[in-house]
Amino acid sequence: MPKMKTKSSAKKRFRITASGKIKVKQACMRHMQMNKPKSMKRKAKGLAIMSDVDTKIVLDNFMPYARGKKRKPAAPSAPQTVKGA
Repeated sequence: MPKMKTKSSAKKRFRITASGKIKVKQACMRHMQMNKPKSMKRKAKGLAIMSDVDTKIVLDNFMPYARGKKRKPAAPSAPQTVKGA
């Protein structure tokens, strides 16, 4: 079976976190900034986490090799005892 290709546009737009979530840039920051209130521009700074439903769509259709199994949270370890105490 041939290799599947990752969509180039998806590589540029999305970043995947260690827990399997997708970070994406906020919308409404490309042009016409003078017509937007400061509060809207302030809220649109930085990256946002994509919803679970959209994450599944992106991983299944655009980034086939990034859809590894989600990691389970680490189980709490047993309390360690100190020797000689």
